[in-house]
Amino acid sequence: MSAADRVRAAVGAVSDPELRRPIGELDMLRDITVERGRATVGIVLTIVGCPAADRIESDVRRAAASVDGIAEVDVEVGVMTPAERAALTEKLRDGRPARQMPFGPDSLTRVILVSSGKGGVGKSTLTANLAVALAAQGLAVGLVDADVHGFSIPGLLGIPAGTQPTRIDDLMLPPVAHDVKTVSIGMFLRDGEAVVAWRGPMLHRTVQQFLTDVFFGDIDVLLIDMPPGTGDVAISIGQLLPHAEVVVVTTPQSAASDVAIRSGLVARQTGQRVIGVVENMAALTLPDGTTVDLFGSGGGAEVAAALSQSGDDVPLLASVPLSPALRAGGDAGIPVVLGAPEDAAAQQIDALARRLVRQGRRLPGRSLPITVTRATADES
Repeated sequence: MSAADRVRAAVGAVSDPELRRPIGELDMLRDITVERGRATVGIVLTIVGCPAADRIESDVRRAAASVDGIAEVDVEVGVMTPAERAALTEKLRDGRPARQMPFGPDSLTRVILVSSGKGGVGKSTLTANLAVALAAQGLAVGLVDADVHGFSIPGLLGIPAGTQPTRIDDLMLPPVAHDVKTVSIGMFLRDGEAVVAWRGPMLHRTVQQFLTDVFFGDIDVLLIDMPPGTGDVAISIGQLLPHAEVVVVTTPQSAASDVAIRSGLVARQTGQRVIGVVENMAALTLPDGTTVDLFGSGGGAEVAAALSQSGDDVPLLASVPLSPALRAGGDAGIPVVLGAPEDAAAQQIDALARRLVRQGRRLPGRSLPITVTRATADES
């Protein structure tokens, strides 16, 4: 193998940080030459002003320099032509028509909605940390912030204000934070701007676009941070994803648990399956070892028992204690499962992620992408 071929192999393995695929596979490599230990590497980016440009160039330079005999590296950066970009989007869609929702009942991606009956129970903080905990276990994770009026996921994950999905023709590539691909209406608004006067049809179109136009690629799990209650967005997602699984979040107090039960019952009416309950803001443990039940106790178990009586067995999946570290991590954009993994809340969320992975999902009634070929007489 020539020196240029060795450089091409090394550089071709560099991953595009947005698409999460090797640039060689994405046809982003151009001419590569090597003369007297000096490698000249040509690459093309998907669009002008690609936000990942500096990282890709740096990774390409590092990969080329790692090849034996290469002392210097020049990287020549260009941009794909419209025809090349169109070919790339076709490759990424893998035969799926544009604006077709890829998370239907036959998809291998597990869709989990995180819902609550009321606001203020820490649902979004829990969702953000759960997504990061699942990614830390090696799963490919996507996260949709469907709480259009009260979006908070970008801040909880530390995504800088003003960050938007990268557009490649009619595909949107979601920003990646802590290995979680994320989209939120907050990415399309000016700093401090609020969503007002949006009603059913507009909310439905927004959620639908998140599920069809945003390119998550091949992911294992798609988490959806639901708005509190059972309003327009919950109804729309029930129509778009009737096969989704639901985790209900509540606090220990009875007032919150009563509303949470209704949230689970409404999800079932759309065909979705409630797979468990998470109790958030449970007893706080003080430095001297004593505990304080600021919001009472037993609410999570009450919700799980009530939902079990009216359908499938619904377990209490986790009881996450009140935690200063959890709050601080949310303010800083560093999820507690990464910033303070020894914290009691972080350990409960990590255990929740492991339990969901072990739990899997039910497959009866789903058609699997298996092709059965009839053996010929010679083969039988």
